[in-house]
Amino acid sequence: MQIILSECTVRDWHLDDAAALAKHANDRRIWLNMRDAFPHPYTIVNATAFLSTAAAMQPRTWFAVTVDDQAVGGIGYTLHDDVERIAAEIGYWLGTAFWGRGIMTAALRAVTAYAFREHSGLRRIYAVPYVTSTASAHILEKVGYRLEGRMRHSVIKDGKVLDQFIYAILRDEAMSTGHAADGDVSDRRH
Repeated sequence: MQIILSECTVRDWHLDDAAALAKHANDRRIWLNMRDAFPHPYTIVNATAFLSTAAAMQPRTWFAVTVDDQAVGGIGYTLHDDVERIAAEIGYWLGTAFWGRGIMTAALRAVTAYAFREHSGLRRIYAVPYVTSTASAHILEKVGYRLEGRMRHSVIKDGKVLDQFIYAILRDEAMSTGHAADGDVSDRRH
């Protein structure tokens, strides 16, 4: 998969993204806003292991965010099963050198539209940023995700118990805001 946007390109991860991934992911400021499965420090070994997992995914739902074909961030969604099979959780990160440029807003808008197009049974995509991640909450709001609530004392990160926001967008909301046409999408599955 590849979505070409004016701010960035969202594409499948490649095994040769390891060095760029380790470089941009190895930042405590990023780690503080991620799940503990996202390691810190982030080494080339971590990058290689992640890329092997991403390459084997079916369907692929984890993508690189690139600038000048260098992986500078990641975005992905997790499809659910059982009674929650109509929902997916989305998450993302971006190297700090690229913050404040509208890159993740564009990527989130495009991947939201992509997920709804690719998965006809998907009705809802949601995100659960920590309340300390105000930039992430702002990005979600700019893309049209709605704040549905605050989950009190729902996570522990870096030894601190934190609240999380829950933001979501429904299929009809995403389609009515024009997300369905975002980006030049090509499907280059291997």
